[in-house]
Amino acid sequence: MAALPIVLIAAIADNGVIGDDNRLIWRLKTDLRRFRSLTLGRPVVMGRKTFLSIGKPLPGRETLVLTRDPDFRPDGVHVAHSLEEALSAAQRIGIGMGADSVAVAGGADVYRQALPLAERLELTLVHATPEGDAVFPEWDRSAFVADGRESHPRSPDDEHPFTFATFRRRG
Repeated sequence: MAALPIVLIAAIADNGVIGDDNRLIWRLKTDLRRFRSLTLGRPVVMGRKTFLSIGKPLPGRETLVLTRDPDFRPDGVHVAHSLEEALSAAQRIGIGMGADSVAVAGGADVYRQALPLAERLELTLVHATPEGDAVFPEWDRSAFVADGRESHPRSPDDEHPFTFATFRRRG
């Protein structure tokens, strides 16, 4: 059976910032709805700090938390101690649940490790330059082809203008 494609899902400011002090740094309801639609019914791999910032397993998804802490065992999630272990479990779980992909939802170190394996990037390009301590890793744009963009203005639900952008790995 073929492996499920790995999809990185991230919201990235114009200056590369994705978070600060383990929290979201903007209010974008439209992006949260998109995140839900991209992850529902799929395994979602995230780091421990990202999981703790959310505070609970994501409903309708299987949450896999990557941590170095051998004692970290929250209820309702799968725990892995390496990206390889997390992705192997996510593949097994995803195939079992009939998923079409494995989602990777951060943070910065998890994105950095998973980027070479990603077949698709689902990015929300947030048109703002906030302060922050978490930055999306540099990536080789020539390895991907842009496959759709959708611009959104600032609105009562979204405090910044942003663009949804999909990139697929070449070849």
